[in-house]
Amino acid sequence: MGSAKTALLLTTAYNFEERKMRYLCMKPVIDTRESENVIKSRIGIERECRWIYPDTDLYEFAKEYFKAIGAVVEWFLVDEAQFLTAAQVDQLSRVVDDFGSNVICYGLRTDFQTKLFEGSKRLFEIADTIDEIKSTCTCGHKTIVNARIDANGDFVSEGAQVEIGGDDRYIAVCRKCWRNKRIAQSVRYALPFPELEGSCQGNGPE
Repeated sequence: MGSAKTALLLTTAYNFEERKMRYLCMKPVIDTRESENVIKSRIGIERECRWIYPDTDLYEFAKEYFKAIGAVVEWFLVDEAQFLTAAQVDQLSRVVDDFGSNVICYGLRTDFQTKLFEGSKRLFEIADTIDEIKSTCTCGHKTIVNARIDANGDFVSEGAQVEIGGDDRYIAVCRKCWRNKRIAQSVRYALPFPELEGSCQGNGPE
């Protein structure tokens, strides 16, 4: 979150378009933030994309798509790749190996509980290269946690792994800030008297 990964995908697509290179943008349909089949960045740029459904066989899709356009697509750009299934990541690897296409997947490493997503895990296992897109926490350290927040801005620790949302539901923070805020929350909510809350806040344990 906050690393401009979608903007990077869209910039890459623009560069391919300028060079007359064949490419296709794709995104898991589970990301319902856009009503149309587009990949859209927070900065306002967008590109049309093809939906990836949970039961989509990406290898078979690629074969049929190549047949339909009469050519092999040189580049596949996949947004929100953490929502792919492990089988779909394997199917993309077969597209690379059998057809010579290139596949770039953009996505998150872990969920709000710091657990690997299924698609991300499989990508870490078989991808040819892994490039980290870095973003910075408010404290200045590198962010590694995509924390889910509630209406009060508190970190949420329970719930379904997948809950689609933007800045209103997620904030990217470093591990230290994530840990310290959770400790502060546990102390605050354990207090029996609200009027004592102020004296128990401040710098928690490092």
